[in-house]
Amino acid sequence: MYLWIIAVVAAYFIKGLCGFANTLVFTSILSFGASNANISPIDLLLGYPTNLILTWKNRKSLDPKVYLPLAALVLAGSIPGALLLKNVDARAIKLVFGVVVAVFGVEMLSREYRKKKVRSSKFVLAIIGVTAGVLCGLFEVGALLAAYVSRVTEGGGSFKANISAVFIVDNTFRIVLYSALGLLTLDTVKSVLLLIPFALLGLYAGIKCSSRMDEKLVRKITSVLLVLSGISLILKNL
Repeated sequence: MYLWIIAVVAAYFIKGLCGFANTLVFTSILSFGASNANISPIDLLLGYPTNLILTWKNRKSLDPKVYLPLAALVLAGSIPGALLLKNVDARAIKLVFGVVVAVFGVEMLSREYRKKKVRSSKFVLAIIGVTAGVLCGLFEVGALLAAYVSRVTEGGGSFKANISAVFIVDNTFRIVLYSALGLLTLDTVKSVLLLIPFALLGLYAGIKCSSRMDEKLVRKITSVLLVLSGISLILKNL
């Protein structure tokens, strides 16, 4: 249980700091001693209230033009996902996806060191948005979603508000799905009730650190987390 507590505090500290990547940290710490079938349902239930908190805290920065289309795309990707995964090599798709995410992370990090800001092409943004939404729905990985939202929002508050709103839609759908599949058991709920105080503690600490840190530093950390997310996907699917 001690390892689970450490994983929860670390994961949701990062969540409070950057608005995402809690799943990356959580699964990375626990993957050596627990199965994904046990990790994912617990992370899902822990993530739901934290997404609600971040969305509510930054509600003034919510932009329907950002989160509504992405939420629709995530749901659209979730529906055909089961059929698609039966007919294609999911590992190959995730491998390519990991490379794309890592490249975007490096590109975002390089932007922080440029003196002049370069505007993103609307066409490129549209492709990223569609791909991010569908892939998040298919594989439950929000890294490319984070890359997209970071490009169409200004400031950490706006980023956290809009990406958390999309995650709420995704989480709601998956809670219903996991319940129907029998993945959310009484033991899962008991574990979540024990861990939720530590998740809230980590989230609070992350939010507080974020408010005291320079905005550029937070964006750099976000970019590094994207690179790590991409590398993690690559390594898991080689």
